[in-house]
Amino acid sequence: MSPAPQQPSHTIKPPQTVLSGQMPVGEILSSSTETESASTDLGINKIFAFPPNRDTLGGTSYLIVRNEGNILIDCPSLEQINQNFWECLGQTTQTEKGVRWLFITHRGAIGKTSEIQQALDCEILIQEQEAYLLPGLNVTTFGQEFTLDTTTQVLWTPGHSPGSSCLYYREFGGVLFSGRHLVPNLQGEPVPLRTAKTFHWPRQLKSVQTLCDRFTPETLQYICPGGNIGFLRGKHFIDQAYQRLVSAEY
Repeated sequence: MSPAPQQPSHTIKPPQTVLSGQMPVGEILSSSTETESASTDLGINKIFAFPPNRDTLGGTSYLIVRNEGNILIDCPSLEQINQNFWECLGQTTQTEKGVRWLFITHRGAIGKTSEIQQALDCEILIQEQEAYLLPGLNVTTFGQEFTLDTTTQVLWTPGHSPGSSCLYYREFGGVLFSGRHLVPNLQGEPVPLRTAKTFHWPRQLKSVQTLCDRFTPETLQYICPGGNIGFLRGKHFIDQAYQRLVSAEY
């Protein structure tokens, strides 16, 4: 008896636009069958969020679409709806590749990095202390900081894990993709979260202070966290990010 074909999942949501132009919008690619028609709206300089990924314990990954080369932050799932999205992205953007960089914020966000690199033909960027977790892959590593271009830097923020890092994108008033270094609490405020697997709590607190010292209300408008998205009640970002970061209690 032949196995029954796998039925498509109707619970997986498509990537959602988080920021576009100068204002956040709630635009959604409504279904995998509608992705092609909606894909023509994939203008340059947008940020998309992917649904929580079971491979990364419910982590949220993001995609920056821009002229300088698209950047994927952490690993989304390999569901068909996401694969349709990649295909449309490669057809509609003006960049050489659909995705130029895959940046891993911490070891828990690695997921199926190898398969994603193979599918997207992208370069992997990861902090040097966690690169050993990707044996056999060609990766770019960094220590303290790594500058991709004039608008984008990655910053080592150890504590949650030895190589925990954030990506800063200067557009939209400044967006920090914080991985699990900063996540929203029940009130939606950005905080470091101490867990049983936290690598070094005092070092994580020091990393938070380093971010507070580095940025200002004018240079950090949004934080896009890699976990606890449900506490943001339908959003994928924390606005007024700098003020909330410096005033949060934890």
